[in-house]
Amino acid sequence: MSDHNNHKEEQHGKKPGTKREMSRRQFLSYTLGGAGGFMGAGIIIPMIRFAIDPVLQKKSAADWVKVVEESKITNVPQAFTFQIHQVDGWYESDAELVAWISKDSGGKLFALNPTCKHLGCTVNWNDNPAYKNQYFCPCHGAHYTQDGKNLAVAPKPLDEYTTKVENGFVYVGQLHANTRV
Repeated sequence: MSDHNNHKEEQHGKKPGTKREMSRRQFLSYTLGGAGGFMGAGIIIPMIRFAIDPVLQKKSAADWVKVVEESKITNVPQAFTFQIHQVDGWYESDAELVAWISKDSGGKLFALNPTCKHLGCTVNWNDNPAYKNQYFCPCHGAHYTQDGKNLAVAPKPLDEYTTKVENGFVYVGQLHANTRV
């Protein structure tokens, strides 16, 4: 019993702030864990970078696309198709789009996107006898004025393309919210 008491006295006699040595098992555990974490990060970081890289790319303004000769534009909207080169993330394609182009009462040229603002169907000009001289959506009955102003069903007016006339040709650019209404 005296040996037991002596051993307790030796333990109690130690100062509380003494440094413990690292065991071989702890050293290997920390070393292998750190090396494994470093290698894992080396694999994961490029994957994350690959996934978010398209989001980090600087967005450029839309290029101007030649659509039609200016002499063919009248006060009655006409549908004209044109192609654009688009990049969607890592996927590149040539899309065919449509613009309804006409002149207003003041002779100013404008182009509207035919996508209905209700659910995305395609609108047509003067297509329904009940809605003369209006854009009409056959999907849910939305209709718009010649300027693209929404009259029923759709919550917003048709979107408008930026336009310019250069060397006798009409060019369309960036799509934006309608400024005519």
